[in-house]
Amino acid sequence: MTASDIKIPPLESGDRLTRPEFERRYHTMSNIKKAELIEGVVYVASPLRFKSHGQPHGDLIGWLWTYKVSTPGVELGDNTKVRLDADNEVQPDVVLILNEQLGGQTRISEDDYIEGAPELIAEVAASSAANDLYDKKRVYRRNGVKEYIVWQVFENKFDWFILENAEYVTLAPDAHGMIKSRVFPGLWLDVTALLTGEMTQVLAILQQGLNSREHQQFLA
Repeated sequence: MTASDIKIPPLESGDRLTRPEFERRYHTMSNIKKAELIEGVVYVASPLRFKSHGQPHGDLIGWLWTYKVSTPGVELGDNTKVRLDADNEVQPDVVLILNEQLGGQTRISEDDYIEGAPELIAEVAASSAANDLYDKKRVYRRNGVKEYIVWQVFENKFDWFILENAEYVTLAPDAHGMIKSRVFPGLWLDVTALLTGEMTQVLAILQQGLNSREHQQFLA
C-alpha cells in the first residue's frame, strides 16, 4: 500500500488533533467552509443563518472596512485562517491587523495564512452560550489578541474587551454611548446604533473618529 492509497479521515467536531493533522484533513474537505482547532479540539461550523449571523457580520465588515480604507497600514480580513499556537488554528469572523512593517504583531505565511495574534478580532455569536465567550476567549487572551469584540445576537448584547495585564477588561460605552478603540485610534462605535441596524449613524460616528486629532496623529 502506498501513501496515496491511505484514505484521509474527514474532520469531525470533537476530534482531538495536532495542528498539522488538522490542516491535512481540512485541505481535503471541499464541503467544509469553516472549521477551527481550539485547544486541540476540532469545531466544524454549521451552515450560517442570515439574521443571526450573516447580517450582523456584514454590518461589522462595513464599519471596519470604512476604517481600514481611511487608515493606511491597517488591513481587514474576513473569515481568514489564523495560526495562533500548536493547539489553536482559528477562523475569526473578522480580523483587523496592523501591517508587520509598521510594528504589527502578525505575519502572512508563505501559504497565505495569518500567523500570530491579530490586534483586533470580532466574532458574531448567536448567544452567550457560544464558544466565543469561553475557550476561544481564553485562547485569544493567552496569545495576546489586544482587543476582542463579541456580538451576541439573540441577547442583543455587544462586548468589547481590551487586554490589560494579561486579562480581558470590558470597555464600556461613554456618556454618549460610544466605545473608542485603544489600539486603533479613531475607531469609534455607536453601540446602540449598531444593535438597532442604524448603519448611517454608525458610519457618522466613525467619521467623527476618523476626523479626530488622535486618528490624524496615528496616520502621521
